[in-house]
Amino acid sequence: QVQLVESGGGLVQAGGSLGLSCALSGRTFSNYHMAWFRQAPGKERELVAVVSGGGGSTNYADSAQGRFTIFRDNARNTIYLQMNSLKPEDTAVYYCAAARAARSGTMWHAYYRLSRDYDFWGQGTQVTVSS
Repeated sequence: QVQLVESGGGLVQAGGSLGLSCALSGRTFSNYHMAWFRQAPGKERELVAVVSGGGGSTNYADSAQGRFTIFRDNARNTIYLQMNSLKPEDTAVYYCAAARAARSGTMWHAYYRLSRDYDFWGQGTQVTVSS
């Protein structure tokens, strides 16, 4: 049914940049809020950023604010995460996730904070930031 495929992970030095992509197939892309999560060794999976189905609204974790940008190209059924000023603590497996866009409004993102709020997941891509 719905398939999510991430790409763009790799090894970068601290202070560098990296861009991730995630392509969705099998459903109408704009019907899904899309997010990036990450999970570091020994830690819980955490939200990095989320973008609304239409692309008009975004929300970021405090750790990502000001450094990372999430955006989407609905014509290509793809979302992106541009990561700048990378730090070693950004090292993690990054996952693309899709949630049915059942909620809207100014505070829609409050309903899309946790892993269990999402319906579909990609396989993950490793991001390693060396110091």
